[in-house]
Amino acid sequence: MKPTVLKYGGYGLLAGIIIFSIHLSFLNTFDYSTNEILGYISIFLCLSFVFFGIKHYRDKENNGMVSLGKGIAIGVLISIFVALGIAIVDFIYTKFIDPDFFKNYEQMLIDQGRQDEIMEMTSTTAAIFMFVLVTIIGFIISLISALILQRKN
Repeated sequence: MKPTVLKYGGYGLLAGIIIFSIHLSFLNTFDYSTNEILGYISIFLCLSFVFFGIKHYRDKENNGMVSLGKGIAIGVLISIFVALGIAIVDFIYTKFIDPDFFKNYEQMLIDQGRQDEIMEMTSTTAAIFMFVLVTIIGFIISLISALILQRKN
């Protein structure tokens, strides 16, 4: 299990860094709503390694079998790698590349009359939020993937 998690988790981590960096580099090109959708697409693309990691473990390392629990465990561990990559990029972007991001986002909410949605965010809290969000989405994808891929004796 460990080699699979490290291999596919590493792929997911790199994909998270690369895809989310590309996404953030085009942030000023689109409005916030479009960027939010593109952000979720980026997350789902990176988390596709969960399915492939569980499948690899089942087919190549465990004689064609994987239990639901083992599949979820593999998927969540891979998701943590992906979440780490995305959180690192998010932190670097909001701390160093665009330190005014949160101020600009707040202003956009005010301009749209959505003041009630404003919450205090820092680069650290945003990175933690992204880490938790990606891990939760990864758990859901792990559960679905494990249900699809499970095979028992």
